[in-house]
Amino acid sequence: MANTSSAKKAARQTIRRTEVNKARHSQLKTGVRKVEEAIAAGDKTAAEAALKLAEPLLARTAQKGVIHKRTASRKVSRLAARVKSIGA
Repeated sequence: MANTSSAKKAARQTIRRTEVNKARHSQLKTGVRKVEEAIAAGDKTAAEAALKLAEPLLARTAQKGVIHKRTASRKVSRLAARVKSIGA
C-alpha cells in the first residue's frame, strides 16, 4: 500500500488512466471488428467506409500509447489489403 502522498496520487492516476485506456482499446476493437465483419460479408463499400472510420481510431490509440505505433500501422495495412482484395 502507498505510504507517501505522491505514491497515493500516482496510484489514483494509474486507476484513472487504466479506465481511459480500457475505453480507448474497446473502441478500437469495435472499429476493427466492423471492418472485419464487412469483409466477411463481402460488402466492399461498407468495408471501405468502416476502414475509413477505423484508421483514425488506430492512429489515435497509437498516439496515446495504448498500442504501439507499428502495431497500428500493421493493422491498417493488413485491413486495407483485405478490403482491396474483396471482389478481385
